[in-house]
Amino acid sequence: MQLRLKYLITGVVALLIILIGGMAWHQHTHFNRNTTINGVRVGGMTAQQAYTKVKNTQRANKVYLNGKLIYSGQASTSGITSSDRAKFDQALKKQHTFFPSSKKQNLLVKASGAVDEQLTAKRQAVEKQLTILNQHRRPAKDAYALLVNGKVKLVAAKKGTQYDRAALLRQFNRESANGTMHLTTQQHQPLSTSSRQVQNEKKQLQKLLNKTVTYKVEKQSYKLGTNQIISRATYQNGKYYFDTTAVNSEIKKINQKQATLGRSFKFKTHAGNVITTNTKGTYGWKISAQKAGQTLAQAIATGKKEVSAEQDIYGIGYNTRGTGYNVTSNDGIGGTYAELSISDQHAWFYKDGKCVFDADVVTGSNTPGDRTPKGVWYIMYQQSPSTLRGTNGDGSKYSSKVQYWSQFTNTGCGFHDASWRTNWSKTAYLSSGSASTGGSHGCANMHPSDAGTAYHAMQVNEPVIVY
Repeated sequence: MQLRLKYLITGVVALLIILIGGMAWHQHTHFNRNTTINGVRVGGMTAQQAYTKVKNTQRANKVYLNGKLIYSGQASTSGITSSDRAKFDQALKKQHTFFPSSKKQNLLVKASGAVDEQLTAKRQAVEKQLTILNQHRRPAKDAYALLVNGKVKLVAAKKGTQYDRAALLRQFNRESANGTMHLTTQQHQPLSTSSRQVQNEKKQLQKLLNKTVTYKVEKQSYKLGTNQIISRATYQNGKYYFDTTAVNSEIKKINQKQATLGRSFKFKTHAGNVITTNTKGTYGWKISAQKAGQTLAQAIATGKKEVSAEQDIYGIGYNTRGTGYNVTSNDGIGGTYAELSISDQHAWFYKDGKCVFDADVVTGSNTPGDRTPKGVWYIMYQQSPSTLRGTNGDGSKYSSKVQYWSQFTNTGCGFHDASWRTNWSKTAYLSSGSASTGGSHGCANMHPSDAGTAYHAMQVNEPVIVY
């Protein structure tokens, strides 16, 4: 009796070992019952069988969002090739369980074949539907760090009702291998003040506090602190964003003290007389408060101790970057310039403080609109040869070829040769006669024999003093 029981137990154990071994082997070589690959059912199949079925099954190319069909395209090949065979062995291992499982799971195998031509259309359909869903929903606002009034504070997040676009597109990318995609929306959750990103923003903004930078303007230096430069600042995506209206008052003071644009000049004429020019000329420079603010704020951020104002200046006319910066002698005019006296009908050309050439000229007539404008201008550009075009007093157009042209006003006045002129008297400009006998249209007409020497005695951006 005991022997029979022993044999029975041994038989039962052997049977169980066989059953468990068989089950383990089956689980090891076959997919679980409710497993799909790229949306294709492969339950109970081996890796080879699953590979064959998925490869030969056409993609349905449908997209559902929240259960609603939003895209339906033509069926296409799976894109699975022989080079993808090993991926099915990997998928089998990934879903393996010791005991049979009825859990539903979809495994993704990225096809190495032709890229899905409909993928872009699917994505566009998802984005379009999301836009429609979010149209009347309130967007969430992330928390952020803010530097204001010399202190760093955290601005709390504001919850919204809009769906999260980034999360949906990540889901789309994960599901892109499926012929049929089933996507679901989720509301966007804003960053909180305790998030790692916002705390890092706070840390970066705190680095700006209590810093100073020296602003070098020509030979003068100005020491400015963070609070004098930055009104507000944020730090987003690894970059600082500055509101620098705080520095405007400081730049205004510097401009009043040093800038030359739009001011009068004390000028000593060839005869030794000191005159005060008007303020209508284009020569000079001024500091842009907006540019200066960004230059100084970036210096604070990068730890620079000193920056130059030269990159922050501006001007008017042809050269919008300003003229005469770093020229401090002769009240900012320097020693290289052209002097034009309307009353003398004569011009002098200086290089480094020495007159290198002078010549008679005929300037604009006394007719309104033709007068040569007084002020301090600058040589905008030079051209040889050139063609001058404009309008005569009677409305007719003119076109005159010249060999040498040096323009110094925005309205088109400049030095040039005038081969057509017959009247070179000191009073010719007082007459509004023809272009050959009366004053010019505003230019300084020169004898053809003088114009070339004068042209080469001048250079672009040098001042032209007209009085």
